[in-house]
Amino acid sequence: MATQRLDNDLAAVGAGLDALDAPTQEQRPSPGRRFVRTALPPLVAFALLLGVWQALWALAFWPEYQLPSPGSVWGSVAEAIETGRAVEVLWTSVHRAVLGFLTAVLIATPLGLLIAKVRVVRAAIGSLLTGLQSLPSVAWVPAGILWFGATPTTIYFVVLMGSVPSIANGLVSGVDQIPPLLPRVGQALGAGKVAAARHILLPAALPGYLAGLKQGWAFSWRSLMAAEIIATSPQLGEGLGQYLHNGSSLNDISVVIAAIFLILLVGVGIELLVFRPLERAVLRARGLTGAL
Repeated sequence: MATQRLDNDLAAVGAGLDALDAPTQEQRPSPGRRFVRTALPPLVAFALLLGVWQALWALAFWPEYQLPSPGSVWGSVAEAIETGRAVEVLWTSVHRAVLGFLTAVLIATPLGLLIAKVRVVRAAIGSLLTGLQSLPSVAWVPAGILWFGATPTTIYFVVLMGSVPSIANGLVSGVDQIPPLLPRVGQALGAGKVAAARHILLPAALPGYLAGLKQGWAFSWRSLMAAEIIATSPQLGEGLGQYLHNGSSLNDISVVIAAIFLILLVGVGIELLVFRPLERAVLRARGLTGAL
């Protein structure tokens, strides 16, 4: 009798351990519930912001040239869309930002791995890279104009100086958090340095690397706007920064706020369409579904 009870207890313990090891099958929420949980809160916040804006305009605390109505700003946006100017300035800025960001990834990824794995390199330039990350990228615009003139080279130079340190530091942080056992296993299996970096270091450091990529994109977008506002010439064309600068030069607050809205729209769009799905995929692959 006691032996049978002991066997039952052991079987129950084994079943419990198997249940802990097995991945939990969570029910996916319905489309309606997903909309309420994800899309509805920002829409409500945006509606409240518009309501407060409209109320402040109606109360006339500030003159029209300082605080226009939401309808006036929307009129500027609609005019830019109808004339094709919005598409032109968006394409000019977005393709510059994407090209600069991709170039920064190609530079920062091997640089981050080098700093993370070679102590001499980290001691030599690790602190410098952190200092460059904290340096406002707008400080590079005058130097870029003096070195390269008001040319696209200046724009891309400022974008790279703003984004490369963030991406590299994010990768360094991710590599530093890798358990030491993983590289040793790779060495025991005969993985070389390149294979270890590709199949062990980068996948294991992916959360920190992805955080660095997000911050690198934010820095590259801000750097681009600063460069476009300051560096103006016919050779550069009209991007969102130049569109904002033109509205300020004409004392047209509606155009200024419309440009700010378009800049914000691009930033939110890239976050929702690119980085949010990547982040969810990484978290889901690691079983961190509670953070989704």
